[in-house]
Amino acid sequence: MFLYNFAIYLYAFIVRIISPFHKKAKLMIKGHKQTYKILKEKVDKDARYIWFHAASLGEFEQGRPIMEEVKRNHPQYKILLTFFSPSGYEVRKDTPLADIVCYIPFDKKRNVKKFLKLVQPEMAVFIKYEFWYNFVNQLHKKDIPIYMVSAIFRPSQIFFKWYGSQMRKMLKYYKCICLQDENSAMLLNSIGITNVKVCGDTRFDRVLEIRQQAKPLPIVEYLAKKAAEENEKIFVAGSSWPKDEDIIIPYFNNTSDLKLIIAPHEIDEAHLKYLEGLLQRPYIRYSQAIPEMMGDYDCLIIDSFGLLSSIYRYGHIAYVGGGFGVGIHNVLEAAVYDIPVVFGPNFKKFREAQQLLERGGGYSISDYQSFRGLIDEFLQYEGTLTSAGQYAGDYVRSNSGVVARVMDVLKL
Repeated sequence: MFLYNFAIYLYAFIVRIISPFHKKAKLMIKGHKQTYKILKEKVDKDARYIWFHAASLGEFEQGRPIMEEVKRNHPQYKILLTFFSPSGYEVRKDTPLADIVCYIPFDKKRNVKKFLKLVQPEMAVFIKYEFWYNFVNQLHKKDIPIYMVSAIFRPSQIFFKWYGSQMRKMLKYYKCICLQDENSAMLLNSIGITNVKVCGDTRFDRVLEIRQQAKPLPIVEYLAKKAAEENEKIFVAGSSWPKDEDIIIPYFNNTSDLKLIIAPHEIDEAHLKYLEGLLQRPYIRYSQAIPEMMGDYDCLIIDSFGLLSSIYRYGHIAYVGGGFGVGIHNVLEAAVYDIPVVFGPNFKKFREAQQLLERGGGYSISDYQSFRGLIDEFLQYEGTLTSAGQYAGDYVRSNSGVVARVMDVLKL
């Protein structure tokens, strides 16, 4: 494992070097300096800890339903939550779900030993992709059960390469790897890894829970009411990027029977002004709106975070952005509300998008022409729109129950 350990040392060194000039690196280094201080101050030596580790915010959301289940039904345990990325830690460092939240130290042997000596967890739960060799190796040596949840594997990963023997060996140290799909199980079985169980993706349970807890939004409700009175549909564009917006907004400008709610991925002033420059129909920002004035506007620009998962419920059609870039955002947040979900062409790495498309609840577009043809069809044929939405919702519901299966594995 010389090359692995060298890579970890090199990565940590680079992060420190660039930290004065790079915001995320600076936050990471600052957070790492606080990790052991936080643990020394907050760890209760008489408590029983379950350690959950998430790379970032997305993985936290996947692990969240399990943490909630532990908190709700197993109060004899306390929860330690660690993050690798500042984008997770900075947003969720005050989450009430965990008793202690901090950064995971860099995966160096001395860091690992110090961390585990301070925490002494009864079990460790890693979420989706977090494979840290020294942590897993030391946990195994100490007979601390290690689990992976919502994991997914692909042939391109190091475990399936000729040079990945040490990493393959590490997989055997897990008490159980809870997988999202059968393909991952077959891949692991092909290299002799059998300590696995197909449980599914916890995000299905999470979005169903979010639907039940959706916030009432009077401004959006008033817009939806006006749309119904005018026999218009609500189109919700979530986590959109400029390439998405360059397709959606020209269509909206030339279509009178749609109202648009757009929640861009970036809400800095420059991008908001860019959106406003594209729009040719009356629009208003969410932060400037009051319910009674929404009858004067056809487009609502969401310029704050945390609302999108509740906004989708007002839509008749959803568009989830990112498919013209590195990849689409969370399609399940929209599909759970029984509405069809549209996304760009870069969705191949996203199993839920592929399956949604196969079930008839998801649609991929490649350019303005394909987008226009699809939305025109939805607006012209009510039955097509309704059926597509039903397929989307059924897909989410048919994949629920994951948390119960994971908890059965953990055997608390």
